[in-house]
Amino acid sequence: MNDIAIARAASLKPISQVGEELGIPEDAIEPFGRYKAKISNTYLEGLADRPQSKLILVTAISPTAAGEGKTTTTVGLGDALSRIGKKTAICLREPSLGPCFGLKGGAAGGGHAQVVPMEDINLHFTGDFHAITSAHNLLSAMIDNHIYWGNALEIDQRRIVWRRVEDMNDRALREITTGLGGIKNGHPATSGFDITVASEVMAILCLAENLSDLEERLGDIVVAHRRDKSPVTARDLNAHGAMTVLLKEALQPNLVQTLENTPALIHGGPFANIAHGCNSVIATKAAMKLADFVVTEAGFGADLGAEKFFNIKCRSAGLEPQATVVVATVRALKMHGGVAKDHLDALNQDALRAGCENLKRHIRNMQQFGVPVVVAINQFTSDQPQEFDLIREAARNCGADTVLCSHWAEGSKGTEKLAEAVVALMETTPAQFEPLYTVESSIEDKLNAVATRIYGAEGISLGKNAKRQIKEIVALGKSTLPVCIAKTPYSFSTDPKKVGAPSDHTLDIRELRLSAGARFIVALTGDIMTMPGLPKRPAAERIRLDENGQIEGLF
Repeated sequence: MNDIAIARAASLKPISQVGEELGIPEDAIEPFGRYKAKISNTYLEGLADRPQSKLILVTAISPTAAGEGKTTTTVGLGDALSRIGKKTAICLREPSLGPCFGLKGGAAGGGHAQVVPMEDINLHFTGDFHAITSAHNLLSAMIDNHIYWGNALEIDQRRIVWRRVEDMNDRALREITTGLGGIKNGHPATSGFDITVASEVMAILCLAENLSDLEERLGDIVVAHRRDKSPVTARDLNAHGAMTVLLKEALQPNLVQTLENTPALIHGGPFANIAHGCNSVIATKAAMKLADFVVTEAGFGADLGAEKFFNIKCRSAGLEPQATVVVATVRALKMHGGVAKDHLDALNQDALRAGCENLKRHIRNMQQFGVPVVVAINQFTSDQPQEFDLIREAARNCGADTVLCSHWAEGSKGTEKLAEAVVALMETTPAQFEPLYTVESSIEDKLNAVATRIYGAEGISLGKNAKRQIKEIVALGKSTLPVCIAKTPYSFSTDPKKVGAPSDHTLDIRELRLSAGARFIVALTGDIMTMPGLPKRPAAERIRLDENGQIEGLF
């Protein structure tokens, strides 16, 4: 059976019953059909005095075309913790329509380790991304409208920094011209679109603590500058109130379940290669007050998602994770050792040994944050015992244990040993979490810390624009914000073809963007794009309805 067939064959509980297992009363559940719901933020605010439970991060080696299975492992581990008697909740991000119809298809786990209803989660879900898109583009419209009606704020039209967004891969919208067609349509200007997951509004929704914090952060968004270079904010345009109204329901976390009925809170969806890559603070904190163990994931490899989880999300929200699981596969490590995708089934110890350098760097990187690490080997049928031994040796040399996992085929039974290992790790090795850098450090020092200590780079190189933008951010008094580096996920370097663990490289930073509402500084590196394009054969070509009206091709 394929993933979607497995999902449809599952026996799901009514969503109110899933909520009951976390102690959520029925009147705090706002159902979207029978199997998904939002949890009232009013109810969640009443949990403020409850202590936080144990938080486990699942991350992975640098991604490859062979697949690693980070989300699948997150689901499998959550189910396995439930299986061994732990009250558990899972926290994930919402999938973006862009990649669903682009390269990767759906993003709700796989095999017997999925969150469901899979089709709904991947397609529109509860409308959160549409609300974020609308709020973002409302602000865009209000900027242009303000200028049209006299520009009382004296916005310099050459210095508008707020672009538009949509939740779809569309390279033709990366750079556009607006205001064509005569004076009734405003003045011509250059602009462009980013994908919704890269929107600062998305980041704000995922980092806000409550509605008042959301509105405050939205008001802080810098949209443009005047001729004297002073900033113009969403608050100056009186846009933040209406934006909050559009996001009122979207701020409430979504409740669903796994195939084995473990509660899952899926909320927010910033990408880790162009944003901070974590689900919402509200969902994570809610889960940590409703369950005893919470399993969450951060996007792409540990150099991107996990680094931002620790340095941005945990710092901002006051979270202290107790364990990190780094997911690896034999096949992906062979690719990092230079093996082509169509030769991964053959035994190649030399390539695997070379590829393990990628795993070893990720393990050591995670240990720098003071959080104990265990490696989950996501097993494939083509894997051989001697390959597992080599990975075990590599991890052991870094002070980390490994656990074989078969959750795709066996569900929680295939990750039971991983769950036991994680619990034992937290009991025997207390975490001493600490971010990688202090916010008081200079912007250059923060960028350099991530580049050298996480990416293995020799240092950073700042382009002319980046140097100017650092001076502007310092002048605005925002230099104490953490940094969010936008970089290719496929390599520690800015060159996606440099697999493994390259060290002879420099992190080239071409541009910095101040996200004053999200309260971090985005650094764009290499050729990274904030609006992806569709591949030559997009997944959309395979997605359709069958004769019974059911979706085909999403996986």
